[in-house]
Amino acid sequence: MEALLSSTFTVAIAEIGDKTQLLALILAARFKNKTAIILGMFLSTLINHFAAAWLGQWAINWVSPDVARYLVAASFFAIALWVLIPDKIDVKESRFYKMGPFLATFILFFIAEMGDKTQIATVVLAAKYDSLTMVVAGTTLGMLLANVPVVIVGHFSADKLPMLWIHRACAMLFALLGVATLFV
Repeated sequence: MEALLSSTFTVAIAEIGDKTQLLALILAARFKNKTAIILGMFLSTLINHFAAAWLGQWAINWVSPDVARYLVAASFFAIALWVLIPDKIDVKESRFYKMGPFLATFILFFIAEMGDKTQIATVVLAAKYDSLTMVVAGTTLGMLLANVPVVIVGHFSADKLPMLWIHRACAMLFALLGVATLFV
């Protein structure tokens, strides 16, 4: 249960102001079918985060437990610093929009999530916890908790949120996860 809750909370916080959340806002403004956008986000995130979590669990088996602990902690510290750099997204017209809201969302979310903070966090969380299912469920739930409200209330802009404080709190969360990994 710790893996599920930690993964959900970590990704939900990290996703605030992230480029995929900005993409969700753009898609919500572009398409009327919010259900198709949400389903596209869900399926794309589920597949992307499953692959990331699998990679994290596979990679962690190649190093000793002590080295793994230091690598995971260092990764959390690196993500803590990375979170402090705000994301921006290109708002230009995408050729994927012609495919409709579900496919456009699925493809654009999958591409945007590649190498993103939340995908890297999924790799690290899967390396930390020995429960691929709970990590994938948690990170996917975290993505949905952060993005579904943006899709439903498409006119609400991330600019209205205290982004500096949100990014700082998220960085603190990742730093605390790094410390906890070292000492717990």
